[in-house]
Amino acid sequence: MIESNEQAPQLADMPDDWQRALAVVAHPDDLEYGCAAAIAGWTDAGKEVTYVLTTRGEAGIDSLDPATCGPLREREQRASAEVVGVSTVEFLDHRDGVIEYGLGLRRDIAAAVRRHRPELVITLNHRDTWGPAVGGAWNTPDHVAVGRATLDAAGDAGNRWIFPELLERGLEPWGGVRWVAVAGSTTPTHAVDATPGLERSVHSLLAHRAYIEALTDEDPEEYVRTFLAGNNQRFATRYGGRPAVAFEVFPR
Repeated sequence: MIESNEQAPQLADMPDDWQRALAVVAHPDDLEYGCAAAIAGWTDAGKEVTYVLTTRGEAGIDSLDPATCGPLREREQRASAEVVGVSTVEFLDHRDGVIEYGLGLRRDIAAAVRRHRPELVITLNHRDTWGPAVGGAWNTPDHVAVGRATLDAAGDAGNRWIFPELLERGLEPWGGVRWVAVAGSTTPTHAVDATPGLERSVHSLLAHRAYIEALTDEDPEEYVRTFLAGNNQRFATRYGGRPAVAFEVFPR
């Protein structure tokens, strides 16, 4: 039997005794659809957040050739990140749409963890579906692969005997990851009040204008506000009535 939000346990506050976070996702816009409001609040509080995207989203717009689409979406992502106070955005150059879970992906993400030395790692739903709350829609292979690899790489980064070739690149082990937080999870455990960062999250998603205009015939701002408001209200009953960005948190 599936619990409703009213029956499900209340969501705990996200841990806040950390300074550096690393967000690892597959595509430009993944964070903006999922958790930019939380990121805006964290950067306001003086925390450092870095983005690592495994692709440039070059296969995301049917009307644009990947050679044109990739640089466009990279520019949109950098502008989007700036809106919520993120200045460092890296791309790992895996191919959009055909990312495979495996050692290469784990190694690339573990390298990013070692470079940036976060205490909190953020990623996106790694499960097969988005859950009953959104009709059980099937997740994409890229999201599944990257989310799963990020959960694994958070541990790999601390073990010098896994991917020892990273030592040759000057990347010493980093065992300081304390939590991995999964946005868009079907079974969230924690949340952040979305209210302080909500307006900036709208503008952050709107920075992906080319993608949004290809995705929907709606007015882009109306589409974005409707989507984010609905998304943030989904878990309000489990978070003291406040609009929330929800995460499933895995302690390490």
